[in-house]
Order: sequence, then structure tokens, then C-alpha cells
Amino acid sequence: MYSLLLIKPKSSPSHQPLVISGPSGVGKGTLIQRLINTHPNTFALTVSHTTREPRPGETDGVAYHFVSHDAFLSLISQNAFVEHAFFSGNHYGTSKKTITDQVAKGLIVVLDIEMDGVRQMRESNGSSSSVDARYVYIKPPSLESLEARLRGRGTEKEDDIQKRLAQARRELEYAEQGVHDKVIVNDDVDRAYKELEGFVFGSIL
Repeated sequence: MYSLLLIKPKSSPSHQPLVISGPSGVGKGTLIQRLINTHPNTFALTVSHTTREPRPGETDGVAYHFVSHDAFLSLISQNAFVEHAFFSGNHYGTSKKTITDQVAKGLIVVLDIEMDGVRQMRESNGSSSSVDARYVYIKPPSLESLEARLRGRGTEKEDDIQKRLAQARRELEYAEQGVHDKVIVNDDVDRAYKELEGFVFGSIL
């Protein structure tokens, strides 16, 4: 569900975790993958918790930390997650320990999460599960261009496209509240990447 990346900076950017969000189809994953390719040997994956069953080939502690529903609910009660969600009958979450362990190594944690996760992290400020992070929102040039991208992928049915567009409208409204430290319009992937890279490494603030 959620993927996290760790960046070892070249210079001396902030070591705050970096939260990257944006609607489905905006090109967020492409930008993150480009960071990985451009800066080899500086990234590592962290592992989220989930209550779903492992799929063939998945290893506990590598794909996910596979835990029982009771164990997950216990972690929630302990404020162990910086964000978590429930869908399709299972829980998914990012533990605070996952982040703090990597920060202690001098790494920058990058969280690729959805709007609800961003809201949870923002609303938890000051609590025992809060993490002081920087927030980046990847924005489409327009809903029309986002719809064209979704249709161009050819992987979703019409109903799924409409659901994704409705979610994108909600995310855009949320982003307009000024909850992010950086908003990047992905109207050109090269320009958007340079802006993201600059923000990550501290040359654009």
C-alpha cells in the first residue's frame, strides 16, 4: 500500500522525514523512481505493517511486517503508527519506529502516502506518535490532464477512473488549505523532478 524510501543526502539538507503525496496518475511514483535512479546507492526501502496474508513470494519483514489484527490494534492503542488505514478488510500502517530507526542512521525518510495519511500525520502534531516532517504535494496541471493520464494508462475501468477523479478533487481541496510545505505542479516531468530534487537536497526551499 504505502512505500517509503530513504535518502542519504549529498549535502546537508534537513533530516526531517519527507512526505510526498498526490492523486493517482499524477506521476508521483515516476518522480520518486527518478530520485532512486539519479542517486544510486543512497536509497533503501522500509517496511510497513499489514494484517493481510502474504502473497506468493512475499517475505515477512521484507515486503511487509505481517501481523494479526489483534497485534495491529494493539499497536494503534500504543500510538505506534504515524499513519494507518483500513481498506479491503485489512489494516496498513507506517510505524514511528520504522522512521526513527532510520533517522538515527542519518537518513532522510521519504513517505509516499495518500491524503488520509497526511491528515493523520498533521493532526498528530504534538502527540506521542507525531513526526516532524516536511510535506510535498505533487499536483496535476488540471483535472482534465489527470483524467487523460488515467485513461491513457488503460488499466482502469470507467467506474475506477471516476472514483480516482473524485478522490483527486478531495485531495486538491485539501492541498489548497496550505498543509504542504511545497507544491509541485507536474506539467513537465523534467522540470517537476528538478524542483523535487532541489527541495529534497535543500537548494530550493
